Amino acid sequence: MAGARLLCGSDTAAAVCRPCAGRLAASGVKQAGTLSPGAKVRLARPGGLSLDPLGPERHCPLASKEEEEGLWGGDSGLPSTGHFPGSWRLDVDLDCRGAPEGAEARAWTVHHYSLLQSCLQQAGLPETQDRSQVPRTGNMLLCLSPAWLAKVPAPGRPGEAALLVSKAVSFHPGGLTFLDDFVPPRRVTYFLAGLGLGPGWGREAAELARDLTCPTGASAELARLLDDRLLTRQLLAKQGAVAVPATLAFTYKPPALLQGGDASPGFRVVQLNGKEGQETLVKEEVRVFLLSQALGDALQVAVKLSGWRWRGRPALCLHPRAELGPVVDTVLTLLEKLEEEESVLVEAMCPPAQLPFPGSPTPGPELALRICAVACRTQFDRPLLSKVVCSVGRRDQPLRHQTSLPRTLEVALAQCGLGEAAQVAAVRRRIKTAAEAALAAVLTLEASLSAEQRGGPQARTDFICVDFALTGAGRSLVPVALELNRGLCLEACGALEGLWAAPRRGPEAEEAAAAPLVETMLRRSARCLMEGKQLLVVGAGGVSKKFVWEAARDYGLKLHLIESDPNHFASQLVQSFIHFDVTEHRKDEENARLLAGLVQARGLQLDGCFSYWDDCLVLTALLCQELGLPCSPPSAMRLAKQKSHTQLHLLRRRGPPWPAPSLHAVPCYPLESEADVERAVRQVPLPGVMKLEFGAGAVGVRLVEDAPQCFEHFSRIARDLQGEADHPGIGLGWGNAMLLMEFVEGTEHDVDVVLFGGRLLAAFVSDNGPTRLPGFTETAACMPTGLASEQEAQLVQAAFRCCLGCGLLDGVFNVELKLTGAGPRLIEINPRMGGFYLRDWILELYGVDLLLAAAMVACGLQPALPAHPRARGHLVGVMCLVSQHLQALSSTASREALQALHDRGLLRLNLLEEALVPGEYEEPYCSVACAGPSPEEARLRLLGLCQGLGIDGPHYPVAHFLSHFK
Repeated sequence: MAGARLLCGSDTAAAVCRPCAGRLAASGVKQAGTLSPGAKVRLARPGGLSLDPLGPERHCPLASKEEEEGLWGGDSGLPSTGHFPGSWRLDVDLDCRGAPEGAEARAWTVHHYSLLQSCLQQAGLPETQDRSQVPRTGNMLLCLSPAWLAKVPAPGRPGEAALLVSKAVSFHPGGLTFLDDFVPPRRVTYFLAGLGLGPGWGREAAELARDLTCPTGASAELARLLDDRLLTRQLLAKQGAVAVPATLAFTYKPPALLQGGDASPGFRVVQLNGKEGQETLVKEEVRVFLLSQALGDALQVAVKLSGWRWRGRPALCLHPRAELGPVVDTVLTLLEKLEEEESVLVEAMCPPAQLPFPGSPTPGPELALRICAVACRTQFDRPLLSKVVCSVGRRDQPLRHQTSLPRTLEVALAQCGLGEAAQVAAVRRRIKTAAEAALAAVLTLEASLSAEQRGGPQARTDFICVDFALTGAGRSLVPVALELNRGLCLEACGALEGLWAAPRRGPEAEEAAAAPLVETMLRRSARCLMEGKQLLVVGAGGVSKKFVWEAARDYGLKLHLIESDPNHFASQLVQSFIHFDVTEHRKDEENARLLAGLVQARGLQLDGCFSYWDDCLVLTALLCQELGLPCSPPSAMRLAKQKSHTQLHLLRRRGPPWPAPSLHAVPCYPLESEADVERAVRQVPLPGVMKLEFGAGAVGVRLVEDAPQCFEHFSRIARDLQGEADHPGIGLGWGNAMLLMEFVEGTEHDVDVVLFGGRLLAAFVSDNGPTRLPGFTETAACMPTGLASEQEAQLVQAAFRCCLGCGLLDGVFNVELKLTGAGPRLIEINPRMGGFYLRDWILELYGVDLLLAAAMVACGLQPALPAHPRARGHLVGVMCLVSQHLQALSSTASREALQALHDRGLLRLNLLEEALVPGEYEEPYCSVACAGPSPEEARLRLLGLCQGLGIDGPHYPVAHFLSHFK
């Protein structure tokens, strides 16, 4: 909302503003509820995200006009709140302790507060409650005055400053808002400032946003780049995926970033030596342009000024294309108004598409569309189309923002006579391609800028809005990008979403345009919060965990490692290394005390301690207890680590609350001797599954049909897998005890959950293919799940209840379940983040990093995770085994060949082992996966790839393993 600022603070933060701020906060309030305690989100926006004037279309302002002073400073006069009809209270405490405001600044603060209440009222949400005298922690914060914020020098970072908030409106789940004071002020961890026009508009916002240590989603410098129509038009013209109007530009002393040469046949830039005496040159250039075939069927041209000073000004003159003289005169007149780095544009007015196509009956008056698309920066700086809304109006009048009610693309096209589903889908695909390409162009330009040019080392553009016209090219409909804006489209999306406000709500209310932006805010905020954290890691793991050290460097984590192998490669990648034998788990309690002494003797100031390696989980919990660091209780880790104890404990949990975790447990019996086997076969229904009590990677797991097979397998394991040296890394340091559990029919699934304080923050469900019985080594997987939403929810709740039933309250856990005809049944709980490919897939599809989430929980911070994450596509993968693929892995599917395909984006490779060593008890060597917009397309790509690489074969039928994913 105009003049307001949305920020994120001390433990996590994110920011937004303008009337869309209220709607953004309303739509993102669920995400706000997932931030860690004390996190702050503040919204700052002088002038608002929307700079398009609200008044009627005006023709070219040839008379001079003084710069207007804007919100948060200047001489624009006192605002009026009379146009906000409502019954909210205004006798609230809007003053900030220690920073009193003058009468004019106070009036603007009241104006912004009333605007927020109006937004909340229209969204059907409660009025803001004033609790400034008894504040509580909020995560999403909106600042309505610059006096509520302060910059302080950042220690050790010359020229940079931290941003603190003393007062804000906080947003909470359920649409609740509160007016809060913070003593002492809270640190901002993300800041989204709205930047207005000219030297008066947004001056304070620009200063607050400049050179911050926390991430920012905008800056005055980046805003000026987006406000330069010529620069953005040239960027888009160079993108083959983005159509732009034919444009002739006259520029005077162009900016250095304006690339030389013409971007396309329909785009020409003429650099002028001066603003006067250009009549002959201008007339000839305009004449050639008006006759150019690049203008197509355009009957009119628009003449407008380009440059940040003219953003939002109705500087537009329309002329018939055939009238050379008036166009030239207008250009010459506007040239007199130019300053350095500004331009005059002559552009073709794209003729609205004829809908329906010629030859079809006309449903009514001819209409035109203005399409608004919001695109957001997501994980790995990937552009993502968030939402599309449209305005509909008469084709003979230009469409402008806020002069027409927003509607969906489908409804707008239907109004214009196009309702055929395939054609509408094609239009949506073209808009998605163009909008994401536009943001990609902006991000590419931004990446080439210095920190000073961006407005600070943390300044980024996290979202853009693109205005499109829909024109025809033959029998195709083509979206033509008219301009970029910093919030008008987002505001239009919020207005459309407001249609589904209380008392009538529909499914559309869940599709918030701001959701990807909020996710980006929270992600960047979390990175800021974790930078420099000191974490102790117990156990380095193998090659499959190499990503940990790369990610830690990327996040700025300071890792200290405890590891048994003194020559482990990770020992050179950490802040400090403690060589300690962690494989003898019968001494975990004693070892935890010894390790705590070593940590204290070294003077390590730790923020947290965690492990992702099965062998070290109980030791880690004991060490955290010794050091006073957050972690689930050691008793819960022990319970989850020993598989028979997990099941038997849950079978006894039959009381309230219902459904009890006992519903998901499976009968089993622990085995330490042949006598135990004899008793087990009488108590556990057969067929059954025998496995190691403390095993990992499905090593030694086998289907047993009768008692003789049970005795035979028990003897084989007792002989072959006696200690750690027989198969390192699968838990034999705990011993080789086994268990027998009932075999349950059904599909197998992994549920990776993030818990904090006993609350479920996020869950990710994947499907597994059929195993190669009698073994249970994984063969194939698919994510996201193909299950119906009700079945997916059953699995998530079963995983959650089983974790709570064992006492696992804080951490990232992997729960393996089967979905049977009677519901989910527990296979086992792995009290650490999922192994193999799972972390990589979840990061790729959902933008959520389980490693970062685990590190945050270990530091006692609630991870900032989306409440309902949306997958960006589908991944289907298959495991490669040395015993089945030795020939292929040594030739057609060698590590080098697979890596080359991975680098080209043709497959996704996750290497799990380094050596091609076959053995009776083996784990997968690697996982190869293919992506696709649908599971069917990803499956077919993978099947073809496996056939070509020699992974598929009679003894390893990939088609069968992928059959569950049809």
